[in-house]
Amino acid sequence: MARFEGDYSAPEGRFAVVVARFNETVTRALLAGCIDSFVRHGVAEDRIDVAWVPGSFEVPLVARKLAETGGYSAVICLGCVIRGETSHYDHVAGQAASGVMQASVATGVPVIFGILTTETVDQALNRSGLKGGNKGGEAAMAAIEMVNLLSQIGGGVTYPTRFV
Repeated sequence: MARFEGDYSAPEGRFAVVVARFNETVTRALLAGCIDSFVRHGVAEDRIDVAWVPGSFEVPLVARKLAETGGYSAVICLGCVIRGETSHYDHVAGQAASGVMQASVATGVPVIFGILTTETVDQALNRSGLKGGNKGGEAAMAAIEMVNLLSQIGGGVTYPTRFV
């Protein structure tokens, strides 16, 4: 019986991070946690590219474009959608989640959902490192694990270590 399981050893290749500017206090903290997690697991900062977009709704398009370049082992999506008084939250959060999943399935590249969907600002701040734990760091770990898992299965693509 074959068993496939990713680990947290530093994989080859480059990584892209798409970050929403909306709720920037939170998203900058998520990005810092993401980069810190990559570096602590052996991925040098010069192998990480960051693309800023206006908000979480715009994240999936840029994530897919980056994944389609063939230059990245994985793409991490970071954003923050906080529930308000209208149904806007439901539409943005749902479409962002769906778009990130579609980008991954369409390209075969791990596109990691690191977009916070919270009820309050306090919840968002807590999940971005204020009270321990940073979902941006967790997204980086998921990316590393998925790249290593796909390389075991044989479905992973070998990417250049330098993006041209």
